[in-house]
Amino acid sequence: MSRSERSPLLLAGLLATAGVAHFVAPKSFDATIPRALPGAPRAWTYGSGAVELALAAGIALPRTRRAAAKAAAAFFVGVFPANVQMAVDWQQRPEPLRTAALARLPLQIPLVLWARGVARNEEGR
Repeated sequence: MSRSERSPLLLAGLLATAGVAHFVAPKSFDATIPRALPGAPRAWTYGSGAVELALAAGIALPRTRRAAAKAAAAFFVGVFPANVQMAVDWQQRPEPLRTAALARLPLQIPLVLWARGVARNEEGR
């Protein structure tokens, strides 16, 4: 299997793992939900986990890969405010946690580019 064939499956695996984590350990995700969003943080945690699972399934299937990868790129942009909220809220936490929260911010860029690349690779098939 070539690298370009593995890339969508790795992205799907990442999304599936993150999606499952939202249901297995929701409390840690609740803390990242921006306070400006209406409703309970847990609803947003479960909702975003479900979206990640759906995106993973869509990317794993060649028939829906292109559309799901484009949606994943948009999703990664959309969850950026949660990462900003985490970085702000975690300023008083121990140094390793603060560093992890700050490190997540630029991580969104390669995730968006990865998802866009998967979508683009599907356009040529």
